[in-house]
Amino acid sequence: MFKINRKIEYALISLKHMRQKSPGQLTSAKEICDIYNTPFDPTSRVLQIMTQYKILQAEQGAKGGYQIIKDLSKLTLRDLSDIIIGPIEIANCFHGNHSNCEITHSCHIIAPMLSLNENIKKLFSTIMIADLIESKHQGEKNIRGKEVRLTSSSAMK
Repeated sequence: MFKINRKIEYALISLKHMRQKSPGQLTSAKEICDIYNTPFDPTSRVLQIMTQYKILQAEQGAKGGYQIIKDLSKLTLRDLSDIIIGPIEIANCFHGNHSNCEITHSCHIIAPMLSLNENIKKLFSTIMIADLIESKHQGEKNIRGKEVRLTSSSAMK
């Protein structure tokens, strides 16, 4: 079903990690990858994109890295999603006002899918990144306490 794109996950991991540091303290892409076991190239690219959109500031050099410069209480999940992966499109069959689907002419769920897409966008517009990365949830303890289960598709990779 619906899942958040991995690049959004890497952005949230990075922002949460940087938010826990002292102001002015830099974080490298390598540091994030080493601590959270994320792949370097996509994590690094996400950090670069957030720098382009002035969420982060980058400092070059051997002791360089990134730091947050935007107020994360003013950045929504929709903003972050739009920046990292583009507009939210819940179905692959339509993009904006046109469709690439071969059965569009006979499809009877275009309106429901468009409504669902609009509702997801509205929901994501209400979720502030600061609130999201600082949130606590009682289910975290249960999830952390269980062994990782591989699905048949992930075991085949």
